[in-house]
Amino acid sequence: MMGHENHTFTSDFILLGLFSSSQSSLVFFSFLFIIFIMTVTENTVIILLILRDSRLHTPMYFLLSHLSFMDILHVSNIVPKMVTDFLSGSRTISFVGCGFQVFLSLTLLGGECLLLAAMSYDRYVAICHPLHYPILMNDYVCIVMARGSWLIGTVNSIVHTAYALHFPFCASRAIDHFFCEVPAMLKLSCVDTTLYERGIYVSGLIFLLVPFSLIVASYVQILITVFQMKSSEARKKSFSTCSFHMMVVTMYYGPFIFTYMRPKSYHTPGQDKSLAIFYTILTPTFNPIIYSFRNKDVLEAMKNMLKSNFLH
Repeated sequence: MMGHENHTFTSDFILLGLFSSSQSSLVFFSFLFIIFIMTVTENTVIILLILRDSRLHTPMYFLLSHLSFMDILHVSNIVPKMVTDFLSGSRTISFVGCGFQVFLSLTLLGGECLLLAAMSYDRYVAICHPLHYPILMNDYVCIVMARGSWLIGTVNSIVHTAYALHFPFCASRAIDHFFCEVPAMLKLSCVDTTLYERGIYVSGLIFLLVPFSLIVASYVQILITVFQMKSSEARKKSFSTCSFHMMVVTMYYGPFIFTYMRPKSYHTPGQDKSLAIFYTILTPTFNPIIYSFRNKDVLEAMKNMLKSNFLH
């Protein structure tokens, strides 16, 4: 038994990736690399704008800067490895590398779930209780929300990473996925993982269903308040913002809930990979566009930054 466990801890895994056909892969990976560059650039610009422009020193943008940083780390944890594997022809990932990918992706996925809930609460207070906003969303509350998202996400991730990697893996170490993700790895285990899957389900309730329910409740309250507004222009603008926010939130939580809250026997590799693209690659690309670049303050701040750089 000892020998088998040592083997488990020293052996590499193989990531089977997204496609087998090299022609379709070339087109896809070119597209993926462009999306990666776009995501990192967009989110970096958002962080720089929020840091530089004092008008963006508000609770909403403070939380948004953390979301952008999470998104940069998220795509950087997955896409560069996919691209280098494609270019080098190697698909192996070390046990430690795989463990780090699992740890970082779970930290960021969990943290982002909580952060999106905090951001929807911020919008709810701003629109439904504007007079109480300075008290309910003061600096201390914002810092607790941001740090809490990182801390709770990290603690949850440490527990799941340690637990998922302690299972002995069978002869095949080929993970049918484009990164090390727990549901795909559990399929390789030689032992019964039912009890651990229940743990994943409980985590799913805490990190997925509870925040998602709070977000939906917040936006329902926001929409009720919006429809009572006198100004039709304000109504239209708020409704448009809420619709876009809910679209991104659904695109993130929907596939995530579907992947992590189904029993192992219901998972198919093709489905898991397609769903993971939404919450690991596409959402980090759309977040800055939906939450920031459609915003007048952000566009103004960008204009000012470009103007000052141009003048210098």
